[in-house]
Amino acid sequence: MTGSIIPNLADYEVWFVTGSQNLYGEETLRQVAEQSKEIARSLEAASDIPVTVVWKPVLKESDSIKRLALDANAQDNVVGVIAWMHTFSPAKMWITGLDLLRKPLLHLHTQSNIALPWSEIDMDFMNLNQAAHGDREFGYIQTRLGVARKTVVGHVSDPRVTAKVGTWSRAAAGWAATHELKLARFGDNMRFVAVTEGDKTEAELQFGVQVNTWGVNDLVEVVDATTDAAVDALVAEYEDLYEVVPELRKGAEQHESLRYGARIELGLRSFLEAGGFSAFTTSFEDLGGLRQLPGLAVQRLMADGYGFGAEGDWKTAVLVRAAKVMGAGLPGGASLMEDYTYDMTPGNELILGAHMLEVCPSLTTSRPSLEVHALGIGGREDPVRLVFDTDAGPAVVVALSDMRDRFRLVANVVEVVPLPEPLPKLPVARAVWKPEPDFATSAAAWLTAGAAHHTVMSTQVGIDVFEDFAEIARNELVVIDKDTNLRDFARELRWNQAYYRLARGL
Repeated sequence: MTGSIIPNLADYEVWFVTGSQNLYGEETLRQVAEQSKEIARSLEAASDIPVTVVWKPVLKESDSIKRLALDANAQDNVVGVIAWMHTFSPAKMWITGLDLLRKPLLHLHTQSNIALPWSEIDMDFMNLNQAAHGDREFGYIQTRLGVARKTVVGHVSDPRVTAKVGTWSRAAAGWAATHELKLARFGDNMRFVAVTEGDKTEAELQFGVQVNTWGVNDLVEVVDATTDAAVDALVAEYEDLYEVVPELRKGAEQHESLRYGARIELGLRSFLEAGGFSAFTTSFEDLGGLRQLPGLAVQRLMADGYGFGAEGDWKTAVLVRAAKVMGAGLPGGASLMEDYTYDMTPGNELILGAHMLEVCPSLTTSRPSLEVHALGIGGREDPVRLVFDTDAGPAVVVALSDMRDRFRLVANVVEVVPLPEPLPKLPVARAVWKPEPDFATSAAAWLTAGAAHHTVMSTQVGIDVFEDFAEIARNELVVIDKDTNLRDFARELRWNQAYYRLARGL
């Protein structure tokens, strides 16, 4: 019944392009091409670069550079371009191409050899091996034009280099995912809530995402049309995958609640697939003819790669989808999360995160328990949901807020820890974490930044991927980590406010 929409990142391409010029003659240019191919082969073979690296012929004049930029823009599966100036490539020939390029750019400052053959160096060697020269020219024109890019320095045999390229390629894949993202809002956001509001038109310009609303009863029609045979098959799948509590099993008093939860999943999945949606929202205040608030269905759809935001929070749904794509193939998961309550024991402060029902089981390697409990809000039947503890380990929580004149990403590096004690009376999926640098600084910085209460928690990718994503998007990102202090953090926010207003122009 399940159908993952998490892409295989190997299906995405980044093009490796090399700059030179016709000054050096055919023999030198043949060597440039061969050494360029070798660099590309090394990148393609690196296990920490999940996308496919495709070598492109050496670029030597403005027209070919322009054509490559336009071709890259036109290919949906091309998520970025890696550029290296093997020799001296006069930067004026790059102006039009760089201005036209709409795909993420990585400037790789490398060279063919590692150690210099000191006793053999002559002018032919110097003419051929002058990336130190050419890349400085290229760096200048990128800065002069205001080109957003990531710069990576080092030899491609160095794992630190390929790790950085791999991080950027994941961010580029996330950027591609938001630009093909169609998001369905079922109903509106929760009444009187500020942070779930946002400028959907600006979001489409900034991130490429299409955000539109469908009536909940449009979904109800599809839910009600599901067949008993399909429900039977899905319930059997639940029983195979999860620890189903006795009251939900066949013949028990609440088995129909499980069957209706399966109908919601089948209907919701069908609606999303038919519309080409890869993210969605719901709201407990806007359920139409649904008998339950979707819980189990949302959890399983998130596990398959869909973005989700509760209470109509479409911005978090966008982040969840991007995080799913950026973390593809890595251990761990990504999910909607919310800071709920604190343990403020001095010296051992902890944050307990959860949501009403909707935390993704990709955050655990344990076998979740499938349970039914009263919700207390929403006024509908008791909903079914998966209950589990998030696996311990490093994670990041990231929020996206509309600051009126821009969007702001706020990210906190955290460590998920085992539950200090059991939670027998809290029947929802949950996570407990220690934030960096400490609880008081983290919380104060989060509040000062005006960050949202809904987040994406990722245990697959770290802060470096979100940093690259923000750079690609030219979007503000403030980071709360081990180096954060409140005086500098507040100053950064003030500087950012001035910078992003100026950067938008008049």
